[in-house]
Parts: sequence; structure tokens; C-alpha cells
Amino acid sequence: MRITIIPPVVTEVNTTKIFLPDVEATERFGGCLAAAVQAESADIAESGLNVRLEGNLGAGKTATARAFLRALGVSGRIKSPTFTLLETYPLANGLEAFHFDFYRFESPEEFLDAGFRENFAPKHITLVEWSEKALPCLPPDDLTLTLTVHDDGRDLEIAPHSPLGQKVFDEVLRAWNSHADR
Repeated sequence: MRITIIPPVVTEVNTTKIFLPDVEATERFGGCLAAAVQAESADIAESGLNVRLEGNLGAGKTATARAFLRALGVSGRIKSPTFTLLETYPLANGLEAFHFDFYRFESPEEFLDAGFRENFAPKHITLVEWSEKALPCLPPDDLTLTLTVHDDGRDLEIAPHSPLGQKVFDEVLRAWNSHADR
């Protein structure tokens, strides 16, 4: 029997970097991401949307998640899940948001032991901070938002990793650019 080894297909990922100089810009980005999610809500209802928030401590991951959730209509206190690991938010459009923070994980198996995998499902939007602490147990992401401190603001790099992530990515850029043109 002859075995043929096929090299993996490497696909180029579109990325875009946006500078967020202040809280207002972060809130504007949260609104653009919320508009993109609403535009793709039928696909999200069918398959779910997994978003990773990457960056060092203090980079603005939780602030970005909070701006997004506010723009989706979440009222009341939006807490950081640093100590609880998970905060859940029902959304008006029949979707539900799950905000995770795995900073305190000591091993990836804690993700499985906690039963978090079931939250990565249709009708669910997952926002994951410190995803590297749950790898390789964590399901693949559709979209990665990487934040880096830059002067008094933040650089935000957006990268899609799935067809749905690409749709959301395209909608975010359309909304961001149309707002910038005003």
C-alpha cells in the first residue's frame, strides 16, 4: 500500500488594523461589531459565532467586549468574568452571549471539566479572553480581535478564520468605514 502525504493548505487570512484612540472609539467599534452580528444573526442562529479577544493585561479586551454587549442592548452591569470565568447575557434577537475569561486556568482540561464546550453552539456568541489557556480544547474561532496598547489608545487587529467570520469582518469594516466617511 502506498501512502501519499498531502501538505496542509495554507490560506491567507485578511487582517485589518484599526486605531482606537479613546473610549469613544472603542464604543464606536463595539457598535460596528454589534451591527455586523445583527446583519449575520440568521447564520449565527444556525452555527454560533466564536470570537477571541487577544492581548496582554490591560490591553482593552474586557472594555471591547463591554462596548459590543452594550451596543447589542445589554443593560445593567457588564462584569469582567475574571473571577467567575463566565458571564452570560441574553440578547434581544434570540441569541445569547457568553463572555469567558480563562486567565486563571492552570491547564486546558479545566475547559472540558467545567462543561464550557456546550456553550459553543448555535444561537450563541462566545467572547473568549485568554484563549491560549484553554487550547487545544477550545473550539476554533470565527474571528480574532487582537488588542495592543499604542500610545494613549489601542491598536485593534481583526482577523477572520471562517466563512461566517469573513462575513462579520466585512460588515464591521463596512460599518466602520461608513462612519469614518461622515
